[in-house]
Order: sequence, then C-alpha cells, then structure tokens
Amino acid sequence: MSNPISQAVPKTGIPGLIENWRSDLLSGFLVFLIALPLCLGIAMASGFPPMGGIITAIIGGLVVSRINGSFVTINGPAAGLIVVIVDAVADLGQGDAMAGYRYTLAAIVIASVLQTLLGVFKAGKLSAFFPSSVVHGMLAAIGIIIMAKQIHTLLGVKPAAKTLLGTIAEIPHSLMEFNPEIAFIGVMGLALLIIWSLIKNPTLKMIPAPLLVVLMGLALERYFDLDHIHNYAFLPDTKFLPHHEFSIGPAFLVSVPEHFMAGFSFPDFGKVATLEFWEAVVAIWLVGSLESLLSATAVDKLDPYKRTSNLNRDLTAVGIGNMISGMIGGLPMIAEIVRSSANVNNGAKTAWANFFHGAFLLIFVALFPLLIHEIPLASLAALLVFTGFRLASPKEFAKTMEIGLDNFVLFIVTIIGILATDLLIGVLIGIAVKLLIHIARGVKLSNLFTMAYHVKQTDENTYHVAISGAAVFSNFMGLKSMLSNLPEHKTIFFDLSEANLIDHTVMEFIHEFSHDYAHSGGTCEVVGLDEHEPYSDHPLAARRKNLA
Repeated sequence: MSNPISQAVPKTGIPGLIENWRSDLLSGFLVFLIALPLCLGIAMASGFPPMGGIITAIIGGLVVSRINGSFVTINGPAAGLIVVIVDAVADLGQGDAMAGYRYTLAAIVIASVLQTLLGVFKAGKLSAFFPSSVVHGMLAAIGIIIMAKQIHTLLGVKPAAKTLLGTIAEIPHSLMEFNPEIAFIGVMGLALLIIWSLIKNPTLKMIPAPLLVVLMGLALERYFDLDHIHNYAFLPDTKFLPHHEFSIGPAFLVSVPEHFMAGFSFPDFGKVATLEFWEAVVAIWLVGSLESLLSATAVDKLDPYKRTSNLNRDLTAVGIGNMISGMIGGLPMIAEIVRSSANVNNGAKTAWANFFHGAFLLIFVALFPLLIHEIPLASLAALLVFTGFRLASPKEFAKTMEIGLDNFVLFIVTIIGILATDLLIGVLIGIAVKLLIHIARGVKLSNLFTMAYHVKQTDENTYHVAISGAAVFSNFMGLKSMLSNLPEHKTIFFDLSEANLIDHTVMEFIHEFSHDYAHSGGTCEVVGLDEHEPYSDHPLAARRKNLA
C-alpha cells in the first residue's frame, strides 16, 4: 500500500506557489517575526552593524530560496558563525571595528566562492569526514562562547577583557556591577524564553517567543526612557550600602541608519595577501559549509513529506547567496535549523515560505527602521544567551556520555581546544585525537582513510554490502557515495561480520541510512554484529570484534 503523504507531495516552482501560497505566506510571516530579532542579535554579537544580519536573511529568502536544493529550510545568519566572524573582525581590524568589518566582508566573498565550488564539484559528502562528537563539541563550544560574551550585554556591563578566557573570567565582576534597569530587561526576556519553552499549549506556541521578548523589551524601553541619556540611583544611600548611580541612554538600544539604503557597506580586499585574512577565509568557508550541510540534513528529517535536499545544489546556492551578501555588507548564511523548524511547524509546504520571510524582512526594514532602533540590546542578548544554552545544555553532555566514554572525552577535548585556541584549531585537535584513539585501538594506518567493502547484487532486488577491517569516520565517504547511487525500493544487507572496528559516526550513519531507505519503500538489515563488543550500552556505540 502506498504512503498517502507521498501522493500529496507539494509541487515546486510557480505551480507550487499557486498551490500553496496561503500556507507558505502565513509561515513566512511567522518566521519573519522570529528572524527579525535573531538577525539583529547575531549581527551585533558578530561585530557587524545590525543591518548586516537583516541583509543576509533578505538575500537568503529572496535569492537563495529560488535556486537552492531544499524545500522547507530557512536561510539566514546563524549563531554558530558568530565566533568565526567576531574573531575575523577583531583580528583583521586590529582595534578598528569598521575596518575589521569591511576586511571580513572581503573574506566572506572569497570564502563564498570556495563554498560555491564545493557544491559545483559535488563535495557535499565531505561533511561526513567530521566525527559526530567533534561536531557536537564544536556546537557546544560555540554555545559557551555566545553565553560568555552576551551575559555582559544582558547585564548592561561592558567587559574590559580582550580575550575569550578573560571575558569568561569577568562574568562574576559583571554580575556584581550590573546595571539594574538594563539587567531587568535582559533577565525578564530570558525568563520569558524559559517559560515559553515549557509551555505545551499548541495555540500559545504559535506565538513566537522572540517576538514576545522584543515586544516586552520595547515596552520596558519606553518605561525606563532609554531614548534619553540620564542617571538614576538604584538604592538609597545607607550606612551599609553606599549610594550607587547608574547611567542609561540610547547606547543600550540597537543602532540602525534612518534609511535602508544607508545600511549597505562594501568589502575591502586590502589584506588579501596576509595570513590572518586567509585564516578567516578558511574558517568561514569550512565552518559555514559544515553547518549548512548538517542543518539541511537535520531539516530534511523534520519535513512531513520526507523530501531529501540536494546538498550539493544547496551548498552552491548558499555560496552564491553569501557572495552577494558579502558584497553589500551582510553576514554569511546557512540553512538555519531553528527558523526552519518553526517553518515546518507553521505549515510551510515549499521554499516559497523562505522567499516570503525574506520579503517581509525587506518591507519591514524599509518602512520601519526607527522601530528597530527602539529594541534594547539586552533583549537581543537574552535571545542569544538562550540560544547558546541550548547548544551547550547539560543534556548535550549527558547524551554524549551515554554513547561512550571515548566520545565524551572527544567532546570535551574539542570544547577545551576551541576555548583555548580558536574554532578551526579546536576542531582539528578533536579530529586528531579521534584518529589517535583509532590507532590505539589497532586501526592500521593504511585502513585509516580507506575502507574495504564489497557490494554484491544477489538477485534483482537484493544487495549485500560487506565491510571488512575498520569502518570509521575518516574512511567511509566512499561507502556513503556508493550507497547514494543504489536504486530505491530494494533490500540491502549490511554485513559487518568481518569489520574489526566500527565507530559511532559510522554506526549512526548506517542507522540513519537504514531508516531513510526504509521510509522511501526499501528494506535495510544489519547483520554480523553478534561477535562485536560495544564500548557502552548505547545502541549506536562504537564496537570492536571480539577476537578471543
């Protein structure tokens, strides 16, 4: 019996617009309400002007949605790239924020050319090379860094530290020296986000929490009169508590130009011959491409119609969008999972929802720039602190520990490596440690980057995939490519009886491939694991063959 959902898969292109414009328009509008404050917050946390984030989302909606290979993803700036961009601005500007911004735009343009080439040459599968625990460690480290930097803004305090570890160490000082009225706005926004995440009522859930945080921030901004510089005393002067006076004003509000066209800036390629410029290019290119591929894959799992994105086409489209964005003052974009998840939950059917979200952003910033100026920075900081916590929540640590101690160690090593050095070096440290673990477990150097497997078609509808030796993150890209070319609606047996080591990344891939293949009408079965000993009780834990 055929799946009823598959018969009703929405059309694409203009026929899809005609068929689904009502649901896509509504979802696009609701996503726009979420995207507006997030785009502003991400831009400012990245060291870019607030309009930089809006420009990115507009291009992601109006341009990328028309040429990408996905269906319900929303393209725009993401929290995961904050760390890369803010480091690039600081390193390239060397104290001059505007110069650093324009040099970083140039790095984005060149990184986007490399990103486009990745898609053109069908290198989307390279995302498989990154071990799962390293990727999760990278995201958790990004979450920690975002929280460490934004807590100060939420409290209304500007940290004096210039380094990341110094900024983290200064958090207790900011907690002691918080600006009460600004902190009240930030803490109330954070509390609202926490409460909203606990609400189960689907009708209330339709109201985007970021919108409520911004509306509350606007109301409190009026009440505290942040439009005008003035001082206030928080507590009366007493013998035991000396008088403490605080200053507030427009510096605590979003700064945007009065006219939309004044928000554009252009790249400066003056540092193209320097090492730090190319370090920024490589970091933006690799982290942006990896995050976009991972997010697009994750969004496919949320799609009720179970459509599969063309990752290479998606990467090419995002690269083109980033090129345009970098040329006119915007941040790099990815397939953003939070907004994409909201898009699916709001009933989006096609990529036109992404288009409409970009169109609404363009209309709003063109017509109401002064309203954006009234948004308190503390409200945006609350959104980012909450986002950072979700990336680095205790649940993420617990989930990694469940998979096995080796994965947990790798997760922690990646986090520490990133916090102590930078994002790119930290990820490379994580990959190096993973390779050393495999070597310690007996993987031969010749097997580290080459997997031994054999595919045999036993009848018209049955394929046997036999894997021998080690099956690990660094050698299974060939297997992944081969499987993507197998016909649908067949029976596939994975025979792992001759594999002496299968790591978590490969176990996870086989599990997800089997699930997706079965959903599309085929059958997958894994055999030959009876003599393998897992490293933990987790069903997808790494395991080695018991040679006793």
